Amino acid sequence: MALLLKRLLWPVRPLAPLGRPVGRRAASVGADAGPAVRVRFAPSPTGIPPDESPRRGGPVGPYQQSQRLELYAQATKALLESGAAYPCFCSPQRLDLLKKEALRNRQTPRYDNRCRNLTQKQVAQKLAKDPKPAIRFRLEGEAPAFQDLVYGWNRHEVASVEGDPVILKSDGFPTYHLACVVDDHHMGISHVLRGSEWLVSTSKHLLLYQALGWQPPRFAHLPLLLNKDGSKLSKRQGDIFLEQFAAADFLPDALLDIITNCGSGFAENQMGRTLPELITQFDLTRITCHSALLDLDKLPEFNRLHLCRLVSNETQRRQLVGKLQALVEETFGSQLQDRDVLDPAYVERIILLRQGHICRLQDLVSPAHSYLWTRPAVGRVQLGTISEKVDAIAKRVLGYSSLSDYEASRFTCLFMQLYKMLFLATVFLTWEGGICDFTGEFINASMDETDLIGLSLMFQNGGQGEYKSMVAALKVKKKKGKRERERERKRDCL
Repeated sequence: MALLLKRLLWPVRPLAPLGRPVGRRAASVGADAGPAVRVRFAPSPTGIPPDESPRRGGPVGPYQQSQRLELYAQATKALLESGAAYPCFCSPQRLDLLKKEALRNRQTPRYDNRCRNLTQKQVAQKLAKDPKPAIRFRLEGEAPAFQDLVYGWNRHEVASVEGDPVILKSDGFPTYHLACVVDDHHMGISHVLRGSEWLVSTSKHLLLYQALGWQPPRFAHLPLLLNKDGSKLSKRQGDIFLEQFAAADFLPDALLDIITNCGSGFAENQMGRTLPELITQFDLTRITCHSALLDLDKLPEFNRLHLCRLVSNETQRRQLVGKLQALVEETFGSQLQDRDVLDPAYVERIILLRQGHICRLQDLVSPAHSYLWTRPAVGRVQLGTISEKVDAIAKRVLGYSSLSDYEASRFTCLFMQLYKMLFLATVFLTWEGGICDFTGEFINASMDETDLIGLSLMFQNGGQGEYKSMVAALKVKKKKGKRERERERKRDCL
């Protein structure tokens, strides 16, 4: 055993002192929680700043697992010396055969603890052939009961249903079971919040804490996020990675908002909450055991709310201007005939005009908004042809008085064509230095380009509203005409 310890361990640096009151994040965890909670967050694109991390540093580093191997080796040494752990020399091939045999017999795969009772002489002989064995933790005795802050009292007799787990692999790296215990102890973690799939493994972790003589933290296992169809979120779904959402121009605050909105832990669900508001309102005692359905189809609406909040802040709006300038340059590049569209004042005005109508900043460089940055691909000859069609359609539209159902549907199609043509003509004339009204008269040619673009945008929104109003008026007129014809028919009968 001494030879094994010598090969496993190497000279170690002094450990950082424990229990420093730094990096604390206040939260409500119930009446008996004591002082403020100290929580270790992993770096995340959701915008949640970690108290301590490889980049930010901290008093209990290092924060990369590859730089903490000596801590895991120290814990392993203590377990080996006390007999709570032992070396395992089973080959991957043997372990694979055990798994296949269990599955063939419709049993849960488990290690048969073959190396648990090797004598010191047998261990020495095997070390001569395999100097770097894996280390397993001996599951013995009754697992302690524990009170989970979400699921209540729990106890799982893991020794009767599982084989002894590997805690240190042959390459010197720990498995999660050892790493989480060692890291949380040396970092002074007070509360462990993790997914409910680790609830059963908590008994193993508590046995490790017992064997090492350490005080365990409090545990709260959170219900899982599911797809809206009830299936489990999976890494195999490439579009659920946070980096994918960041690349699609979704804001970190929007992601955090939709995740917390579909879950629990708050007095009420509401859209548009920021991180400071979430921290203030969060209450661990309000978390339920039910899994939450994550409907990502609602993410654009969440993003729209948080984008409007950024636009309303002058400092953040300037950052959006710079980002939109880069997007325009990247999307259109050589198509930009007029570089004045990159002027910060113009870009800012576009953002202000379209806030509330777009869900992402990227939407402003979509084909539907390309007219804001590039000259429309339509010549004067084509515009003249369009104008002739507009006149013909307008005369037919204005000629309708009483409409049948078929005529009303025809009117709808004709009006939409008229609207699209007028909007296209408006945009074209905007780039030519002026704008036309419905009568074809040229108005206010001295207006600057930003005003003209703004008018074209307002025309687009106003046109949609006018369309709805006209359809409603036609329905009323149709009903009125039908009633009058019915009254005339009755008079004729008399």
